[in-house]
Amino acid sequence: MVPAISSSTMLDESHRRCVSYGLSETARPDFSPIGRSDISLLVEQNRVLHTHALPVMETLYEQIVNTHNMVVLTDANGMIVDALGDDDFLEKANRVALQPGVNWSEEGKGTNAIGTAIVEKKPTLVHASQHYLVSNHFLTCSAAPIFSHQGKLIGVLDVTGDQRSFHQHTMALVRMSAQMIENQLFSAAFDDGITLHFHSRPEFIGTLMEGIASFTPSGRFLSANRIGLVQLGLPLPALQAHTFSSLFGMPVSALFDHYRTASPSLLTMCLHNGVRVHARAELRRSSMVFQNVSHAQPEAAQARPPEQPRNAAARRLSSLHYLNTGDTQMQRLIDKVGKVLGRDISILITGETGTGKDLLAQAIHNDSPRAGGPFVAVNCASIPETLIESELFGYEDGAFTGARKKGSVGKILQANGGTLFLDEIGDMPVSLQARLLRVLQERVVLPLGSSKSIPVNVAVICATNRNLRDMIARSAFREDLYYRLNGLVVKLPPLRERTDLEIVVNRLLLAESEGQPHKVSAEVMRMFKQHNWPGNFRQLSNLLRTAVVMLGEGEAEIGIEHLPDDFLEDLNAVAHQETAENIERVVNRASTLEDVEATVISRSLKAHGGNVSATARALGVSRNTIYRKMPQSPV
Repeated sequence: MVPAISSSTMLDESHRRCVSYGLSETARPDFSPIGRSDISLLVEQNRVLHTHALPVMETLYEQIVNTHNMVVLTDANGMIVDALGDDDFLEKANRVALQPGVNWSEEGKGTNAIGTAIVEKKPTLVHASQHYLVSNHFLTCSAAPIFSHQGKLIGVLDVTGDQRSFHQHTMALVRMSAQMIENQLFSAAFDDGITLHFHSRPEFIGTLMEGIASFTPSGRFLSANRIGLVQLGLPLPALQAHTFSSLFGMPVSALFDHYRTASPSLLTMCLHNGVRVHARAELRRSSMVFQNVSHAQPEAAQARPPEQPRNAAARRLSSLHYLNTGDTQMQRLIDKVGKVLGRDISILITGETGTGKDLLAQAIHNDSPRAGGPFVAVNCASIPETLIESELFGYEDGAFTGARKKGSVGKILQANGGTLFLDEIGDMPVSLQARLLRVLQERVVLPLGSSKSIPVNVAVICATNRNLRDMIARSAFREDLYYRLNGLVVKLPPLRERTDLEIVVNRLLLAESEGQPHKVSAEVMRMFKQHNWPGNFRQLSNLLRTAVVMLGEGEAEIGIEHLPDDFLEDLNAVAHQETAENIERVVNRASTLEDVEATVISRSLKAHGGNVSATARALGVSRNTIYRKMPQSPV
């Protein structure tokens, strides 16, 4: 079946351009990528685009996995920044260098979805022989351009695969994914003001069909996404002369008043052209927080940016969908969390240290209706007890000795309109727990030294590795606060109990790679599965980061020689313990010393995957001894 394609006029014009470029249909173009250091520079130059596109690419890839396809992201010039693909298609893709650092502009590769989409600035599908170069005829490619909030083309998202595996829905998936990236870029571009999500039908709020517009705290129009421009019915230059009031028939002060309520509903407003729309606003750091605080401390509202995931791995593991890597315990946990998103239900995350409680909290925020608002994390165990009150609630000028001049906005007000993550909540001083309970119940904050309460609208996620019920019994934690926080309690399983270790390792390695994919050897993976991981993901992530650094030039596989000594020592200590326990059991059952030796060696060899050297180290003997006393297979 021949797929629905881009217009013949568009493709004909592209082929004519290829002739003008001097390209020959039978030519073998240069498919060599730029150098590794240049690829790192390319990724850095497109860091914002890459950061926001990557989670979308991963979601898109999971929708087309095992279909002989790959997902490709390029910059505005057609240079591939990142690519994800099926192993069975990657070998074919390498023939035409669909990999980071290769340029797919029309001038170099002829008519292709990426290059032609850049020229036409439109979604483009090029199938099989529609490619100008014969060497690309085995491909089918669906690409959509990605535009910045200023309407400038900044990249292309593409799905390329074997032309025999073409699917009609691929183009639609690519276009929707590109729209998702544009919306996320738009949201990130305006972190100081008002962002309005609107549509004439309320059920479309929060979907890809919604219009998005941003304004300054005073109401001056800044920009709108492409769908927003269509709904507003005006081009971007004309909108620059407008304000929130002139476009939506409502003073911006009324918007602030609406969002001072604990659970604000959707707004209904009338556009300048008479069309009635429904809207939800995100009032960010310098809008509602500044508006509320200004009456009490006009110069104190120097809110710090919301805390972001600490490293590249954290940025990649940024959605519930991505955290679901096949473990049944995690599947059940994510299903539970998904049911309470946006329902104003507090979430309490428990689990051992290093199990990823902060990653889960960030993913919950990113998947919630508050995703465009701030995510503010507070580690209650890391802030001195004497400072935690001022850090949380803020203070006015002169509230206490050593206070910052002109005061400070606390973490709770910084999180207004978004999510407050209280990590290690079990370490919060009992004296402050009553104040936190009042904030959660009444949705107001009273800064230190102030007599004026400030309304606040936050979602709360807490985490702890302590047993809060035991603490309640010891009067170390308030029972009323506990029952206010535990709307939904979920427990993250430790790494040693999870069944998805191999997937987790590969994803963490992908996060650590800079254009160069890495993997662990089969022997190392066996060792990983034997380890107890007392530090859980924090330990695993640090180990992999160190191992990647230890790799030599051109090496891609992590072996035992790349692992840190303390990990190997821990593994050997566990093996020695298990061996001693096995020996005791064998001695109790064996009839002769030779039986004991043969059985112990056999079991130790099995435990170490047949590795004689590892077995000798575990038993404290030489390799020759192992060879001499190994049980012999019957002839």
